Amino acid sequence: MARTILITGCSTGIGLDAAQTLARKGWHVIASARKPADVDRLKASGLDAVLIDYADEATIASGFDAAVALTGGRLDALFNNGAWAVPGPLEDVPTAALRANFEANLFGWHDLTTRAIRVMRPARRGRIIQCSSVLGLVGAKYRGAYVATKFALEGYSDVLRQEMAGTGIDVVLIEPGPIDTPFRANAISQFERWIDWRASARRADYEATLLDMLYKGSDGKMQWPASAVTTKLVRALTAPRPRARYYVTTPTHIAGVMRRALPARLSDWLLARS
Repeated sequence: MARTILITGCSTGIGLDAAQTLARKGWHVIASARKPADVDRLKASGLDAVLIDYADEATIASGFDAAVALTGGRLDALFNNGAWAVPGPLEDVPTAALRANFEANLFGWHDLTTRAIRVMRPARRGRIIQCSSVLGLVGAKYRGAYVATKFALEGYSDVLRQEMAGTGIDVVLIEPGPIDTPFRANAISQFERWIDWRASARRADYEATLLDMLYKGSDGKMQWPASAVTTKLVRALTAPRPRARYYVTTPTHIAGVMRRALPARLSDWLLARS
């Protein structure tokens, strides 16, 4: 029988590339997205698809049940993917925005993960793959809300990996660096929803640099295709004994070294100039 995997965040970018690639490799892919129109588009492309919005507990429950029904009760792997950011200095991020960011980037992942474990545990096999980030290894200013969710995911996954030892369920982190996805466009919409930059004590900073950083992006800086993440995902899914972490892109490898080897003050100085 084909191996089965549920992949979240499949409307674009990393999730879409992973779903299409694994389907071509013979996996039974259940793709999910948080908007009904995207679910319909995924179905039209030939994929099985369900509605899951990490910020909506009801869709997590109904979407997961629908996914398991499509696989006949089996689930070999879960790829938690799909997250968004509230960019801006932390002093300008409302608590409600931070809470919403954690709901979408961590709490919803926990809900879906525990449901997957309950299916995988009786079979004594399974892979839970978490799409983290280079910003789960090192912090970067003006990205604090997102960084906080990814640091939390790193710790969560490390503990879950230890707790799953002996169950046949492996827990793996994939840590991309700069990937060419619509992530920045989504961040802009969250910024415009939550951040009142005109009333900020740092308004001059926004006008001098921060708005350009957000709206113009990292022109000239290298970005890797979503397929670079899929390549590491395939390794994490097929390795007899997967690693705890898979780095994707050169910046992630550099960040890993910085986290392990450099004093915090020196890392701060380097990150400020990157």
